[in-house]
Amino acid sequence: MNYFLKDLPERTQKPRQSGFTMVMDKGLSLREVEDFLSVAGAYTDIVKLGFGTSAVTPNLQEKINLYKEAGIPTYFGGTLFEAFLVRGQFDDYIRTMQKFGVEYVEVSDGSIELPHDVKCEYISRLAQDFTVLSEVGSKDAEKIIPPYKWIEFMQAELDAGAWKVIGEAREGGNVGLFRSSGEVRSGLVEEILTKIPSEKIIWEAPKKGQQVWFIKLCGPNVNLGNLAPNEVIPLETIRLGLRGDTFMDFLSNKNIEEAIQ
Repeated sequence: MNYFLKDLPERTQKPRQSGFTMVMDKGLSLREVEDFLSVAGAYTDIVKLGFGTSAVTPNLQEKINLYKEAGIPTYFGGTLFEAFLVRGQFDDYIRTMQKFGVEYVEVSDGSIELPHDVKCEYISRLAQDFTVLSEVGSKDAEKIIPPYKWIEFMQAELDAGAWKVIGEAREGGNVGLFRSSGEVRSGLVEEILTKIPSEKIIWEAPKKGQQVWFIKLCGPNVNLGNLAPNEVIPLETIRLGLRGDTFMDFLSNKNIEEAIQ
């Protein structure tokens, strides 16, 4: 903070298990990464190199090193895991992660049909050598998964060794947790939270309205993901009640009454 303001909500400190901000890098240049880190590195906990972008990104190792030097781990999007898997190249996937010094991996089945017990086996195998994030939900907008299945899948994947589970929304925020309009499936989220601890979930929420909704429901230290690099600072202001959307949410009635008298 550049100056002192009373009664801001308390934010967890890095390295943290809640209040997590996951950023999606869809192809930033090395210079853009440097600029991003100079502004938002302090508020970013982990970076995902989205979907299969790591396969075609120039200077990939240098980019990973930049994030690592800033104390921010990176991982490759779950779609890349699926791309290796569907081609029968699981061992090649592991070797690729090791080659680039990637310590986190994402296991997903949003693009391929994978029996859930098989998915959990992959989580268990990878958890022996990596920190595993597992993504729940389909990238197919027509595929609606009932809440009890979300809960069942999330719990099984945590039990299999996942560090955190990710609620699918894609970078557009219009599938999985959300309707095609971007509206939150509020009943789904609230039912999930009756069984799965909030700190174990990263909610993909690329749109401001979605971020506001989760912060109002779960508080400033909810885990949010799929943030565009230029949305990290705005998100932090929403978490702290320094943007109109949450301005009144973290102020006490006493403070408000005293200020306006």
